[in-house]
Amino acid sequence: MTDSLDVALGDATRRYRERNPKSARLARAATEVMPGGNTRSVLHTEPFGIRVDGAEGAVLTTVDGDQVVDLLGDYSAGLLGRRPEVAEAVRGVLDRGWGYGAMGEPETAFARALVERFVSVDQVRFTNSGSEADLMAVLTARHVSGRDRVVVFDGAYHGGPMTFLPGSAPLRVPFDFAVLPYNDTAAVEAEFTSCGDEIACVLVEPMLGAGGCIPASPAFLSALRSLTRAHGSLLVMDEVMTSRLAVGGAQQVYGIHADLTVLGKYFGGGLSFGAFGGSRHVMAAFDPAQGGLTHGGTFNNNAFTMAVGSAVTELLDADTLKRLNERGDRLRDQLAQAMAPVGFCVTGVGSMMTIRPAPGPVERWSDIAGVDPRWRRLLFHDLLARGYYIAERGYLALSLALTEQHLDGFIAAARAFAEEHADLVASRPR
Repeated sequence: MTDSLDVALGDATRRYRERNPKSARLARAATEVMPGGNTRSVLHTEPFGIRVDGAEGAVLTTVDGDQVVDLLGDYSAGLLGRRPEVAEAVRGVLDRGWGYGAMGEPETAFARALVERFVSVDQVRFTNSGSEADLMAVLTARHVSGRDRVVVFDGAYHGGPMTFLPGSAPLRVPFDFAVLPYNDTAAVEAEFTSCGDEIACVLVEPMLGAGGCIPASPAFLSALRSLTRAHGSLLVMDEVMTSRLAVGGAQQVYGIHADLTVLGKYFGGGLSFGAFGGSRHVMAAFDPAQGGLTHGGTFNNNAFTMAVGSAVTELLDADTLKRLNERGDRLRDQLAQAMAPVGFCVTGVGSMMTIRPAPGPVERWSDIAGVDPRWRRLLFHDLLARGYYIAERGYLALSLALTEQHLDGFIAAARAFAEEHADLVASRPR
C-alpha cells in the first residue's frame, strides 16, 4: 500500500528528474566506468547525484543551470569557500614546480602552524586524508602501547577503513575492536575493568559526525581521559571535523588533551589533506635517529597542500572561528523552531549540524537509528528544489562564504518544507 509519504517523495523525485536531465545523462554515463556512477559513496543520492559545473562564493551552479546555496561545505572540508589566498598559494606552486620527490620549507611552516594551534601536539606527520591519518594514529597507538585492542563507538566514522555505521563492516580493517555506545561512560568503565591491560587506545570523535552530529558530553570525554591514563592506554581524538570549533579544536573547548590528535578536511583549503600528531614521546616512534617506523606516502608532503596549509591556518584565527560557530549555534536554534511542525530535531555544535527526522533528545547514534529514511530524502529534494544544498542525511556545515541573506533564505525554505508536510507527520514511525 502506498502511503502519503511515498506519494510526496515520489512527486519530489519526479520533479528532480525533470529539472536535472543533464545530471541524469551524466550519471548514466558514469555507471559505465564506476560502480554506481561514483567514487565517493556519500555523494550518491536517489535517483542520481546532482552534478555541479562551478561555484562562486557559496553558490553552486549545476550542469542543468540551477544555482543553489551550498550549506554542505564539502562535508566540512570547504570551510573557507573560494579564497584568493588559497588560489595565490596554488599559483605559486604552479610557478615554482611540484612533485620534487624532496623536502621543502613549506611543510615545516605548515607543521609548525598546526603544532602552535593544538596544545597536545608537539609533532605531526602528514597524510593524504583524514581516513589515512586515523588509521596511522591507531597503528601508532598499538605500536607505542604494545597492545592490540581498540575501543571505538557505535555510529562513529573514522574514515573508510574504520566506519562503525550499518553496512560498513566488510570494509573495516580487522583490528580487535570493542564497539561501545557513545556517551555511555558505564560501558567504557566495564570494558576497562574486563580488558584494561589489552586496550591500546580509545578512538573518539568529540562529536559524532556521520553518525548525526551528536556531541560528546564533557563527563564522557573526561572519563575517557581518566580511564586511558589509569590503564596505560592512549586517548586518540579524531578532530577531522571538530578542530573547527576553536583554534585548538574541541580539546580546547572541553579542556581535555589527547595523546594523539587526528586532523583533516579544511586545513587543506579544499585539497587532499590529513595529519596526525601528539607528544614528542609518542611521535618519536617515527624518528629515524631512534630506529623509527617507516611511514611512506608519495604525496604526504605534496607541494600544493603544504603551501596552502600555511595560508589556511593564518586565515582561521580565534575571532573568525568564534564568529563562525556562534553563527552556527544561532542557525541550529532557528532550524529547530522552523522544523517544529514536523517534529524534527537539530543536533550538532557550532557550525556543524544535522537535521534529524525524529524528536530529541539525541545522545547516541542508536537514538536515531530507526528513523524513516524517506523523510531524509524528501527533505533533501525539497530544499534542493528551493535552492539550498545539504547532504541527503540532513547534514550541513557552514562556510565563511555564506551570508546572512543565504541563511535567512535557508530558514525560510526549511519552514516552508515543515509547514507543507506537517500533515504527513502521522505517517512517520515514532
